Amino acid sequence: MKERALEYLRAALDQPDAQFRDGQWESIEALLNRRRLLVVERTGWGKSMVYFLATRLLRDSGAGVSLLISPLLALMRNQIEAARRIGVRAETLNCTNSDDWERIEQELKDNSTDILLISPERLANDKFRENVLSHVAGHIGLFVVDEAHCISDWGHDFRPDYRRIVRVLQALPPNIPVLATTATANDRVVADVISQLGEGIELVRGSLLRESLKLQNIAMPSPAARMAWLARNVPALPGSGIIYTLTIRDAERVAEWLRINGIRAAAYHADVPTPTGESSQREVLERKLLNNEVKALVATVALGMGFDKPDLGFVIHFQRPNSVVLYYQQVGRAGRAVDEAYGILLHGEEDERITNFFIQNAFPPQKHVEAILKELDATDEGLSVRELESRLNLRHGQIEKALKFLSVESPAPVTKIKSKWNVTAIAAAYRINEEHVKAISGIRLQEQRQMAAYMEHRGCLMEFLGHALDDPTAKPCGKCAGCNGGPLLSPEYDDNLANRAAIFLRRSYQPLVPRRQWPSGGALSSYGFSGRIGKDLCAQEGRAVCLWRDAGWGEMVATGKYDLNRFDDELVGACVEMIRTWAPQPEPVWIACIPSLNRPELVPDFAQRLGEALGIPCGSGVLRKTRANEEQKQMQNSFQQARNLDGVFELHPEFKACGPCILLDDMTDSGWTLTVAAALLRRGGCEAVFPLALALNSPRMD
Repeated sequence: MKERALEYLRAALDQPDAQFRDGQWESIEALLNRRRLLVVERTGWGKSMVYFLATRLLRDSGAGVSLLISPLLALMRNQIEAARRIGVRAETLNCTNSDDWERIEQELKDNSTDILLISPERLANDKFRENVLSHVAGHIGLFVVDEAHCISDWGHDFRPDYRRIVRVLQALPPNIPVLATTATANDRVVADVISQLGEGIELVRGSLLRESLKLQNIAMPSPAARMAWLARNVPALPGSGIIYTLTIRDAERVAEWLRINGIRAAAYHADVPTPTGESSQREVLERKLLNNEVKALVATVALGMGFDKPDLGFVIHFQRPNSVVLYYQQVGRAGRAVDEAYGILLHGEEDERITNFFIQNAFPPQKHVEAILKELDATDEGLSVRELESRLNLRHGQIEKALKFLSVESPAPVTKIKSKWNVTAIAAAYRINEEHVKAISGIRLQEQRQMAAYMEHRGCLMEFLGHALDDPTAKPCGKCAGCNGGPLLSPEYDDNLANRAAIFLRRSYQPLVPRRQWPSGGALSSYGFSGRIGKDLCAQEGRAVCLWRDAGWGEMVATGKYDLNRFDDELVGACVEMIRTWAPQPEPVWIACIPSLNRPELVPDFAQRLGEALGIPCGSGVLRKTRANEEQKQMQNSFQQARNLDGVFELHPEFKACGPCILLDDMTDSGWTLTVAAALLRRGGCEAVFPLALALNSPRMD
């Protein structure tokens, strides 16, 4: 049997001399003997080969279909291709291939598919459970849980949908072989995963040491300094690689900066469009990196588990991740099949603020849960997420996160029927386990401190990571900056490049895309605004000078608004420069501004100075505020933001039709204030309205 498995391995890898890595055959053999395993091995060890080869051998012996549950279906294309080389027929059911579902479901019933790949979210789908799971449950040959650390809410990447896996597993006959795999689990997470998967799970654990990886940490608080360092050093690094950022905004900006400096780079994150034609944009970017058509992808965690490029030459972190486990998972993508690769961790002044945000928002707070359950309990027909938004001052993401969390509780206080959410019998008594959440948040903060300690560590960095991940084989690597006794790459950066980067950050103008649809449900009934926003009421595309509290002009805007009650003249110059670069057409001939009762002079004063600099008049009294309302930043979703403005503004009664204008505000978030004010100006006869904000509030991270 081992010889046949070796033949399959060589065919799958297309390598005539390939051999099993330590533990691979032993894991396959255990599955053939119908045992249950949790395999914890470093990235690149070949966990996918274990379940594909086991599937092939089990199918040869007459076993049923394998069921693989993974969050990484979009990143498993190369593994599936390897499976096909050994005759394993793999299929997947996901939102991008709905045209194939009927064929795949029939092939599953005909037993002509060897392995079905699904995401854990698919287990929540009623049609999938009825049309697929019920038919294959009785003859599953192998049950695989990929990235099994996602089961544990003690881990860095807990995903509520993974809770459904445990219920499916508990319902399966005990003689079905089970394989759970992960590369990132310390002892605490391993123990939790084993306890959830049930008795009889055997642990297979290998060394986490990556012999080719050369690690170095560089403390460099200023984003401009880090960008200067990247521009100088990335071209000299071997091969191609990944630069990780903590936010989508930074992924976009760093990628653009590298391109400006002649480095082939692209941004990769959750907001990169999917599918366009035959391939999604993410798939196109992955292929470019695999083929070395870009020097670097600047990515968020969206490019993480499952991406496999054996010859990746470097992984650089623009900011510090929130845990050693996550850092090891990401940096471990480099150097799998090359003699030398670099893992460079940079450190920024913004790191802790961003990671604290993620820690604080990992679980829905009890007050959100209570508010949602109360609204659902008040109706017999159930409510959609959009309907909940009209009743609750919660963000779309906050509502969805709370509902997902509640739906996988056991027993669950909510259930979904088509698009509507309903309460169950236990809803009235349900409470989040606050002590559990507090304990997990405490662990997250400990992990953050451990990551800070890693940043300051002067010994072997690889050994530090090994001990942090409870690797019993951890030892000095002999290759990192700690073992070397000094930096592998110079931590110095070019001052001229840093100055250019600072100017680039200040010129990171943000487009303000006009809204095209009024919120449904009568949010703006006083104005009679509903349905599509027609061309006669719509604003033109606008601009924001910067992002709120950003490294460019953002701090100056915040200081002017909250400390000085006056915006610096430098910001007038920045606006003039931006407008000249922007060159809106038809050219604005006057300036209007958003009125405020709290700071009545702040924006009009700036508008007057900007008008003088541009040589156009300022009509600061054209728009008037009729009454006080809540601050827009307190409104959490589109419906609430729009309703908060209903009837708040009016045009001066003597306003007459006029030429194009700039509509100025100090800060914008949702865009509804500028949208409503622009519509009033357009309805009053203004030819065109170009919104201009000093700062765009940073996009929320959820």
